[in-house]
Amino acid sequence: MRILLIYFLVFIVFACKNDPKQTESETETDKNLVETVKDSVPTNREDVELKKQQSIILKQKTLKEKPDEKFELQELIIAKNFKKEADLYTLDFHYPLLNEKIKAGYANFNEYINDYYVGITAIEARILEDAELICDTVATNRFREKRTIDYKIYSVNDKLISMLFYKENFYRRTLHPSYSFDCINFDLEQSVFMTYEDFFVEGSEEDLRKILNNLLVEKITAGDMYYDCWEITVDDFFEYKNNFVVNDTYIEYYFDDCVICPSYTGSYSIKIPLERLMPILRISKRNPLFG
Repeated sequence: MRILLIYFLVFIVFACKNDPKQTESETETDKNLVETVKDSVPTNREDVELKKQQSIILKQKTLKEKPDEKFELQELIIAKNFKKEADLYTLDFHYPLLNEKIKAGYANFNEYINDYYVGITAIEARILEDAELICDTVATNRFREKRTIDYKIYSVNDKLISMLFYKENFYRRTLHPSYSFDCINFDLEQSVFMTYEDFFVEGSEEDLRKILNNLLVEKITAGDMYYDCWEITVDDFFEYKNNFVVNDTYIEYYFDDCVICPSYTGSYSIKIPLERLMPILRISKRNPLFG
């Protein structure tokens, strides 16, 4: 009897350890946990990519909707448009010319815009040259390239117009266009173009680069969508040192896509309040900021 009792107890213990219901439940729980982990990784990645795409769209929309002074300057500005749709590309250029009836010297500005900036012939040649590298003509036609130029314009003290040209380049097989920028400052009294040296003291480039980088760090610290941006290098600053527009209260520097921030975050520009620039601003009658 005692032996039977011992066998019975051993059987119960063994049965508990190998309860098929318990094993099945644990296995099902583990399986669900694994599936949850597997599903969460792609979803998170997809969410990140979606947010990046939304950020790019918002960034470009903000640029296009930026206010300027086209309406106030409509007597000075002659709005021009060139549009062409070819087999391999589309060109859509919006640009300003100055009214030479106001001053004959404005022909200097108009000649530069027509011959060197818009550069329709050179752009067409470059697109066609790139297309020759693609042997699949069907694919080439399907992914037509597009070049767009538009602008913003500002005035300072009736002595200076400051223009931002933004180029939208839509390349084959890309979801969104990339942006590049050119800024032009034109002295209306002397009918000449102005450069960095007309606004800032000689040898101040490194000081201005530090100011720009400090402002960039402040934006990152404040969490203003600059979290993946990086400092402006010496080489980048010298390449873009004339790429700014002037306002009554600030100077705004513009940089091409991926120079200071990736395309999905940050901004294309950095505004510098004039008070932070006072130590390096050139004090002269030629500088319209002191006129």
